[in-house]
Amino acid sequence: MQEGILIIGAGGVSRVGVYKCAENIDTFKKITLVSRTLKKCEIIQKEIKDKYKIHIDIAKLDADDSEATYKLIEKIKPKIVLNLALPFQDLSIMDACIKAKVSYIDTANYEPKDEAKFEYKLQWQKDKAFKDAGICALLGSGFDPGVTGVFCAYAQKHHFDEIFNIDIFDCNAGDNGHAFATNFNPEINLREVSAKGRFWQEGKWIETKPLEQKIIWDYPKIGKKASYLLYHEELESLCKNIKGVKRIRFFMTFSDSYITHMNCLQNVGMLGIKEINHKGQKIIPLEFLKTLLPEPASLACKTKGLTNIGCVIEGKKDGKNKKIYIYNICSHEESFKKTNSGGVSFTTGVPAMIGLKMLYLGLWDKKGVFNIEEFDPDPFMDELNTQGLPWQIKVMK
Repeated sequence: MQEGILIIGAGGVSRVGVYKCAENIDTFKKITLVSRTLKKCEIIQKEIKDKYKIHIDIAKLDADDSEATYKLIEKIKPKIVLNLALPFQDLSIMDACIKAKVSYIDTANYEPKDEAKFEYKLQWQKDKAFKDAGICALLGSGFDPGVTGVFCAYAQKHHFDEIFNIDIFDCNAGDNGHAFATNFNPEINLREVSAKGRFWQEGKWIETKPLEQKIIWDYPKIGKKASYLLYHEELESLCKNIKGVKRIRFFMTFSDSYITHMNCLQNVGMLGIKEINHKGQKIIPLEFLKTLLPEPASLACKTKGLTNIGCVIEGKKDGKNKKIYIYNICSHEESFKKTNSGGVSFTTGVPAMIGLKMLYLGLWDKKGVFNIEEFDPDPFMDELNTQGLPWQIKVMK
């Protein structure tokens, strides 16, 4: 009998996911946490035991090994696998889930380790295999992607007859005291930010130079911040699933210090992902840089301030032009008090648990591979308000 959940990965987002699953243990019954680093699992296991008086099972797993992942799934027999490991492992975990006939959830789309590129194509190609296995793959159940897609689906269902433009704004106004540090895995973060920008307009992709375009956006409770156009994975699915949309863009804030450091590192080759020879040893510059930077999870206790992530959506309702701003504000300090993790991990880990809950309870019930905006947004939006990520809607002129 399939029961309980298997969570793969033991970083900051996973810690939040486990905390929230423990809070909802009446739904999930049993939690198993696995990672290639067992010590990280042991730390989270103890925290959950101390705070909730709940025991979670732990094990060691290299999720790059699809066969080993399959065997572990077969042994544990969970109802759903929640992938909170790195996006490099998405495909191997999905293949294990297909073989074991167990549903799958992740928060970020697949990236090849040796190429700075991310897209849904290879995951979408597994749709038939998931259908044939009678299971669901829910892709992108974080915040962006994730909640941003749910916001768009909610707007489409309740606020618009037609949607024309979507702008996603992501602001982390937290201060961790470091001149340069990334707020999630440096390999993923720096590959994303240093890549060329891209947005969807009038049926085609338009490419920009890295951080070439910026606008000043006034974030509620934070203020005006320079926000830079990036390519982000939810654009790829939203341009397919939000019918009639003409333009979708994604903007993220960065401090001047962050941009200066990143440009310097890129100029000297430290963001490279190809092997180089260093004194007779093969190293990958970005992996080496990662060892020099602060571990993102270690910054959680030091970070002060707010995050603000939301969608500005324009279209028509009853023949009249309409524009709304749906957003969430999250406190780093409050996130740490609740889960020993910062706001960036909290805003990703909570939606991961909510997506898990939607599938576990059968509130979302489809067979195949789907992005989050393809489901009914209402129960998810309700859970955001009760699980610690309340949202607001502002009607704009």
